[in-house]
Amino acid sequence: MSEQLFDTGDARSAAGAEAVEEVPPNAPLAVRMRPRTLDEMVGQEHIVGEGSALRAAIESGRPHSAILYGPPGAGKTTLARIAARMADGAFEEESAVNAGKAEIRGVIERARERRRSSGRPTILFLDEIHRFNKAQQDALLPAVEEGLLTLIGATTENPYFEVNSALISRSQVYELAPLSPEQVEVILRRALADPERGIADPPPISGDALAMLAERSGGDARAALSALERAAERAAGKEVDVAAIEDALQRRAISYDRQGDRHYDFISAWIKSTRGSDVDASLYYLAVMLEGGEDPRFIARRMVILASEDIGNADPMALVVADAAARAVDRVGLPECALNLSQAAIYLAMAPKSNAATTAIGAARAEVRRHGAQTPPDHLRDAHYPGAGALGRGEGYLYAHDHPGNVVAQQYLPDDLVERRFYEPTGNGREKAFGERLAELRRRLGRP
Repeated sequence: MSEQLFDTGDARSAAGAEAVEEVPPNAPLAVRMRPRTLDEMVGQEHIVGEGSALRAAIESGRPHSAILYGPPGAGKTTLARIAARMADGAFEEESAVNAGKAEIRGVIERARERRRSSGRPTILFLDEIHRFNKAQQDALLPAVEEGLLTLIGATTENPYFEVNSALISRSQVYELAPLSPEQVEVILRRALADPERGIADPPPISGDALAMLAERSGGDARAALSALERAAERAAGKEVDVAAIEDALQRRAISYDRQGDRHYDFISAWIKSTRGSDVDASLYYLAVMLEGGEDPRFIARRMVILASEDIGNADPMALVVADAAARAVDRVGLPECALNLSQAAIYLAMAPKSNAATTAIGAARAEVRRHGAQTPPDHLRDAHYPGAGALGRGEGYLYAHDHPGNVVAQQYLPDDLVERRFYEPTGNGREKAFGERLAELRRRLGRP
């Protein structure tokens, strides 16, 4: 760790372009191609676009404490380094993987001495801040509170789960989005076109191979550049084709289009296989979608829908499992969230099936569409306002909790619908017990 990695003194220009860190020529391509200014960054316009608060703070040389949250290769470290390069102060960098309380105390002591002797501020970039435990994070808090340190933390984990609320309250959280395939391709083409920082004397590369690499990188620019570098090294002057990219990625290319027919074909196959209780087919189509670069959040949403549409009260836990998987996708991200999706897919495929909840709400909505919303019985209508009694509102209403078993016979449906039935449980799983309970309730409510 170096106290000051960049020339942040007099060499800092208004655009920050002249204060360039020294990068060894043999550094990995992803390091050599790291953007040096905000204008060089690709993506993340929602937080560093023209007129944004973060851009204004960085360009002024006075960045504020921030937590940068996003997937790998989206630009968190790049953004922190640009902020440091533009800042009129010292820059310290630590990784929470290696740093402990002693290292943090050292940073704070140096920052205090720096401010006492020269008045210079200190920016601390703390990578993987989620790896710090509560005690380590608490050690940072006083220095951030008093403005001794400007903290820029980077994390792939949701900071609202992993970072102390006190630190979050003193920082601005910025969520970085995965880069789109089009944005990754821009970065790859830059590496091929830049003879100084990019690939020297690059071999020819087919358009299909480049597009596939951009698509399969999962929005991770670092992974894409590393794969491109490996493919170029192995090419020996020959054209880099899809097979070469497959080898560099160590995975086969999948014929999958997230916006086309294949996208709908495979999610349809997954839904129907899971509904049909074929666990192996469910897992296979899940694997195809994940290997094809499908957005895991899309898969998780379909799981939550299926849990109610095709399982329902035959196993009410199915919705809990699907919802937990969806939350895990947001919290963990790829590649690890594939495990959560796998667990959910297995559970949903093996669960007893019922579409009774689906047909019930369908029947109720069809009734409303055909005949409109019929007025509830007067005793169920709102009676809290003056004059409601004179209109008969609430009169004769029986409070269920005043009666045995918290059930009391009275009319709940509108007059014309007294004999209508919308929910008819199946005999599958727990819904068999639901059916027995429903029959008893209807009997006690006085409904035929």
